[in-house]
Amino acid sequence: MTTKQQKLDDIKQRMIGNNVTPVLAAQAANIVFGEGNADADVVFVGEAPGRFEDEQGRPFVGASGKFLDELLASIGMKREDIYITSILKYRPPKNRDPLPAEKQESLPYLQAQLEVIRPKIVATLGRHGLNCFLPDLQIGAVHGQPQQYTLESAQGAAADPLVLVILPLFHPAAALYNRSLRQTLLDDFATIPSILAQAAKHDIRN
Repeated sequence: MTTKQQKLDDIKQRMIGNNVTPVLAAQAANIVFGEGNADADVVFVGEAPGRFEDEQGRPFVGASGKFLDELLASIGMKREDIYITSILKYRPPKNRDPLPAEKQESLPYLQAQLEVIRPKIVATLGRHGLNCFLPDLQIGAVHGQPQQYTLESAQGAAADPLVLVILPLFHPAAALYNRSLRQTLLDDFATIPSILAQAAKHDIRN
């Protein structure tokens, strides 16, 4: 039987084979597909790899990654407990914002990752992550407030849709530039255990 990790590896290879976002792929050192626990209850979704992520082929390894580790520790979690990825899997030049076309091209592969992992919570880090799922919401207004989201299966009507809780969070990098957001992020992270407990109680995963 194919494991979840093998399925994730297959999605990664399919993405490389399909030459997704070819302009970004051509100038990147590595694809940064995602890593962590394939059975995770929480998947964190960032925007795009930065320089250190591109160099190592791993998500969130720079300064914002260190702060993410602190945030996880504040709720008794480690990297091994979660899965972390981003919308774009290749670094944009000079760390510019993802372009709409790049997000649109990459999104099916992110959705495929979520279909395999089937988490209880998708914690979006930054406005780009949030708006990929819920384009009408402003992160400043809804951060820390769980939102229900139905992910329609790429397999069509033959498969049940996946009901997710989207938890909008500020990007850890934002707290490095704006220290007042540090406590906001700690407070928002503190809601994760109770949201997980509530999700398990209602068994929101199909």
